[in-house]
Amino acid sequence: MLNLSQNGCSVWVASSMEGLLTPTAVALGKFDGVHLGHQRVIQPVLQPARREGERGEEGEGGNLLERPPQSEKPPTSTHEHIYSTVVTFHPHPQEFFSGQPRTLLTPLDEKVEQLRSLGIEQLVLLPFDKELSALSPEEFVEKILVQQLQCQQISVGQDFCFGKHRTGTAEGLQLLAAKYHIPVTIVPLETCAGNSNLPEDNTCDHVPASDEPSISTSLIRHTLETGDIKSANLLLGRAYTLYGIVIQGQKLGRTIGFPTANLQLPKDKFLPRQGVYAVRVSTLNDTPNPVAAPTCLGVMNIGIRPTVNGTDPSVEVHLFDWNGDLYGKKLAVQLVQFLRPEQKFPDLEALKTQIQLDCTVAREVLSAEWE
Repeated sequence: MLNLSQNGCSVWVASSMEGLLTPTAVALGKFDGVHLGHQRVIQPVLQPARREGERGEEGEGGNLLERPPQSEKPPTSTHEHIYSTVVTFHPHPQEFFSGQPRTLLTPLDEKVEQLRSLGIEQLVLLPFDKELSALSPEEFVEKILVQQLQCQQISVGQDFCFGKHRTGTAEGLQLLAAKYHIPVTIVPLETCAGNSNLPEDNTCDHVPASDEPSISTSLIRHTLETGDIKSANLLLGRAYTLYGIVIQGQKLGRTIGFPTANLQLPKDKFLPRQGVYAVRVSTLNDTPNPVAAPTCLGVMNIGIRPTVNGTDPSVEVHLFDWNGDLYGKKLAVQLVQFLRPEQKFPDLEALKTQIQLDCTVAREVLSAEWE
């Protein structure tokens, strides 16, 4: 059992199942992105107050997975506390089977923060290895869900598959769990057209509306790859955000009047289409929550900087009306709109002219967003 502390939260990464908070109400799945569809799967296992949107005095859901000291365990009663728990897999099953590293919409730190904000009390990362992948659906239910997690309730998406060769289905899980008197909620797939959280006139720009695609991690990755930030943000239920530490760069931006902050991102963070974006930026050194942090507006470039013969991908942010030192600070960069693809200019003067135009367009986009 590995204990990782993230922003005041604790995550138990299960190399064994010792030390878990039990009994549990479990939402099962991969949950990369914690998008609107995932949130629907998580909803049934939240405590009633969480389901109704009540956050108590803390307002942000408290500390995810902050286990009570042994002397402060909840008292045993006829109403024993059932811990709202998300159970997922590490590494991602696709990474295990392909042998290739996979970038994620929500690396671990982000996933913890998103689940905490929803009111989840515990995250269990099952080590996806040869032994786990070989378990039959029956063995998975008995050994993992019943014996180790002491499940009292389970929630899964309609398309959930599990067990050896993915032979277990959501309906099969319902039948298997019934033998242990564990109720299973099967949550229907959320669609772009049918989601009540999306405005009626919004569809994914790069998918025909008539297809009514289900909200999925793969669809969100596709929208980000094509620069369709509006659709990606709608499907996520929040702005797609890059979290990174400001590091030393070449300081070329200063020479043309546009100083930039170079961001070092987690290696497993999924990057959207290369190009220029209108963004909102928060500094997180004083608060882990970008919603509560002071916000600046700016433009961001993702790419190799071909005008100056760059070769390695970089993420650079220029903040409007900013004057200060950002080195070593952690920034949250929320993507608002894709402005243009990255391109090579004949000289620095042409690049400077284009950046001025980018800033003007970004200011208009960001101002219109607040109207």
